[in-house]
Amino acid sequence: MAKENKKAVVTGGAGFIGSHLVDALVERGYEVHIIDNLSAGKKENVNPKAILHIADICDYEAIAPIIAGAMYVFHLAALPRVQYSIEYPAETNEVNVGGTVNVLKAAEKGGVKRVIYSASSSAYGDQPKLPLTEDMPAMPKSPYGLQKYIGELYARMWSEIHGLSTVSLRYFNIYGPRYNAQGAYALVIGKFLEQRKRGESMTITGDGKQTRDFTSVRDAVRANIIAALHPHEFRGDVFNIGAGENFSVNQVAEFIGGPTEYIPARLEPHDTLADISKAKRGLGWEPQVRLTDGIAELKKIVGI
Repeated sequence: MAKENKKAVVTGGAGFIGSHLVDALVERGYEVHIIDNLSAGKKENVNPKAILHIADICDYEAIAPIIAGAMYVFHLAALPRVQYSIEYPAETNEVNVGGTVNVLKAAEKGGVKRVIYSASSSAYGDQPKLPLTEDMPAMPKSPYGLQKYIGELYARMWSEIHGLSTVSLRYFNIYGPRYNAQGAYALVIGKFLEQRKRGESMTITGDGKQTRDFTSVRDAVRANIIAALHPHEFRGDVFNIGAGENFSVNQVAEFIGGPTEYIPARLEPHDTLADISKAKRGLGWEPQVRLTDGIAELKKIVGI
């Protein structure tokens, strides 16, 4: 009887979301290989039972042998900074689009069963109505949002042309332990917690009435594993991964507690809210962590 293939590759596996996914895969008995150039990821995030390859997804020759023979590839590596993508569109495009093409090509050539692509709700931009459904036209407001959407299209195209099973998960504002207070995934939660830890006021952009659908990293990790193991033969299918409820930035500040100050608004969608009915129906996934519980957990970790 053939031995079950338990090799999984996580690009960006030393980062915030990726490291949590690596932990979950190791716990399930997978031989986990991490591809990370440590530009944002940290060695201290890496599970000691995983194999860290310090490599860049822009270097096809470096990543192809690592990916070859894997059962699943979870592609999380990206340059996820919105403002940075506006200032440096070519550099971020090379990573977020070119790097994704390299991962897909290596997966196809290397006989991988499925690629699970970490997409972004930033593909939606501002839409005329909520909640946001996967069949709405993409209207990204930044090069980053556009680049992540192009990654989805490439994933679907690889399925159509090469027969590689792919699935894209559109994350909505992921938060949780190991958040990066400087990166795009810091969101307001990470920023507010760091400010409170330093004894500073929480800075709220605009009037604070803008809303976000905040999603626990544990729920995002479960979605990745469910998408990988699901018996359906995905061909570029896209699923929203969100909490299915939204809160204003003012409410988040209230949940954390402490003084606030308001600063000028910035270019960003005013509201996000995920319609997660497709993920419930197509994946059998739904969120389990409430925002108030998630923030309470982070406050304990930070010590405020």
